[in-house]
Amino acid sequence: MSTTTPIRARERDALIQSLRAGVVPRLGQRHVQVGRAAEVEALVADIVRIGAGGSAVRFVIGEFGAGKTFFLHLVRSVALEKRLVTVHADLNPDRRLHSSGGQARSLYAELMRNMATRSKPDGGALPAVVERFVSSALGEAQLTGSDPAQVIRVRLAHLAELTGGYDFAEVVGAYWRGHDTGDERLKAAAVRWLRAEYSTKTEARSELGVRTIIDDSTFHDHLKLMSRFVCLAGYDGLLVGLDEMVNLYKLSSTQARNSNYEQILRILNDTLQGTAAHLGFVFGGTPEFLTDTRRGLFSYPALASRLAENSFAVGGLRDYSGPVLRLDALTPEDLYVLLTKIRHVYAYGDPARYLVEDEALPAFMHHCANRVGEAYFRTPRTTIKAFCDLLAVLEQNPEVDWRQILPAVELGHEENPDLAPLEDEEGDGELAAFRL
Repeated sequence: MSTTTPIRARERDALIQSLRAGVVPRLGQRHVQVGRAAEVEALVADIVRIGAGGSAVRFVIGEFGAGKTFFLHLVRSVALEKRLVTVHADLNPDRRLHSSGGQARSLYAELMRNMATRSKPDGGALPAVVERFVSSALGEAQLTGSDPAQVIRVRLAHLAELTGGYDFAEVVGAYWRGHDTGDERLKAAAVRWLRAEYSTKTEARSELGVRTIIDDSTFHDHLKLMSRFVCLAGYDGLLVGLDEMVNLYKLSSTQARNSNYEQILRILNDTLQGTAAHLGFVFGGTPEFLTDTRRGLFSYPALASRLAENSFAVGGLRDYSGPVLRLDALTPEDLYVLLTKIRHVYAYGDPARYLVEDEALPAFMHHCANRVGEAYFRTPRTTIKAFCDLLAVLEQNPEVDWRQILPAVELGHEENPDLAPLEDEEGDGELAAFRL
């Protein structure tokens, strides 16, 4: 890390505010990235494979507060630099992979709203991607002296071969017609369809002339279509990031869970068998979501066999090539480096403005260890928040020495809400069928 390059105030403030709130920063992640070099290298290899026309799927598994979400953000930022398009969303009770009540369509819509490119890293990039496709087609038409409409038809013919591809191509064609005639309403309708914001086929047919919409049953098919489309627009592929997968583990209905796990199995099979191109998935979840044989992925036999870990990776040996990527806890040495980076960010990248000297960092770590034990580096979110709070007090009270206030810093154990008692499963209780 360079100690001479200043950190912009906007980036610094966004980083510090996020860390103090215990959430993942959207800007400047490179300034606070530590450790996990092998895991990052494995995901970079996946991204390169996606860009070359392949596919990849990873289950990033880590304890609550261990940095899964930060890792997923970091992977997305690398994907953007490698000319991929990324989409991401968190699962919740209203957004899941399979449903019959609109939750899968809601998840797809959230993914499309969060579409990002290198030039639009904060999301909302779908209209720009469609516009880029149209512009590149117009450029080809001018070079060859062809009819632009014919060039677009030929390009979209590749999509029509896929499930749902005909109407997808028709909608993109409608966007072109709106672009050609200046009909903003038609362009907006096309983008709305691509974002899965039509809830009825009747409305879509009246505005765009297509007979289908993106609904719960076509979630995965349209992600495969979108991966092909972004390539036609000049990008190298699509990376789909889904976090908070534990929400599937929390579903009280066994049937609903299994339906979602079946969708994961379909994604896994398509990816590992090579039937998806330029497409990658990264799922984030806790160990319970993966290994619980009653409610987790391992409760579904087909997934349990595909996601089983390498039996030879024992005794400290690691295999980073399988679909499951476990995030090891940060070591105390990693956390020390992280605290030095946070101190550097807080000082806008200027060592002369450091609020604490080097000896304060091991003293702070020792204090944390006495308060919460080894959890202070295994799930470092609380420790990071406390350190940022300490720096904030020192910044606003320059007459105070850190030795005076360090003993007053309180830390508590972070409780994993995913381990709270779950609702009884519908029809799964041992006495569910008991009658007097």
